[in-house]
Amino acid sequence: MDNNTMPMLSCLLLVAFLQCGFSSSTMDIFILAGQSNMAGRGGVKNGRFWDGNVPPECQPNPSIWRLSASLRWEEACEPLHRDIDLGKTCGVGPGLAFANEVFRIKGESVDKNLVIGLVPCAKGGTKIGEWSKGTSLYDELVRRAIESVKGNSGNTIRALLWYQGESDTVREEDAEGYGHKMEKFIMDIRSDLHLPNLLVIQVAVASGEGKYIEKVRHAQLGLKLPNVKCVDAKGLPLKTDKLHLTTISQVHLGKRLAHAYIASTTSHHPFINHSLTTYVAS
Repeated sequence: MDNNTMPMLSCLLLVAFLQCGFSSSTMDIFILAGQSNMAGRGGVKNGRFWDGNVPPECQPNPSIWRLSASLRWEEACEPLHRDIDLGKTCGVGPGLAFANEVFRIKGESVDKNLVIGLVPCAKGGTKIGEWSKGTSLYDELVRRAIESVKGNSGNTIRALLWYQGESDTVREEDAEGYGHKMEKFIMDIRSDLHLPNLLVIQVAVASGEGKYIEKVRHAQLGLKLPNVKCVDAKGLPLKTDKLHLTTISQVHLGKRLAHAYIASTTSHHPFINHSLTTYVAS
């Protein structure tokens, strides 16, 4: 065996080992959907390039995976939506900060075998109507969600994380109709995934493309469907475009989402910072 063959063989054996170990694991799956602030614009300069800055809270973790555009599981790293939100420059979003915080709280103390799977689906610049049942965005979300649990009966979709609404602040009729469309979206997703009690954690927008931000926020904060939680992004620092969250804001948001998830699944946990519940509306 020549010197060039040995490194290649070692690499193939390592890949086979990782795939074997991974396929035997069960996974807690979270769907990430919405528009640009979920896809991530943290660290994106002038909408053209990402600065490459990855905070410690968003670093890769061998127990955190993401479903790629080609429906292959791979270790998650920023930007999570790089092959999903095409035509846009993606940066840091809330997804990895969320997963790392869930892992810190739950994986290190409750479930030592925890593996988290993230399913990025967000698309920048989209209105809530573009996510209604029968649209390409809706169908792709459902398809990716179904694929995420295929082949492993232990894989479980735990929650849909939703951050969207900025594009619905331009026209008053869109803002006023937001609540009804969001309720219909949630009911349809639950029905098509056969998960009638699927936890949905939505983010109340901190910004918007138009002047009807408060109307959209009112609809988001006032949603009354069961097992729907709302994390408020208001007050988190924005980039100079006054629309997108900064990198550090995305980290804070990810942590808030993680605490909302943990609080929704346990009545009390000694590792939860309950002071964060001021940002959560049920």
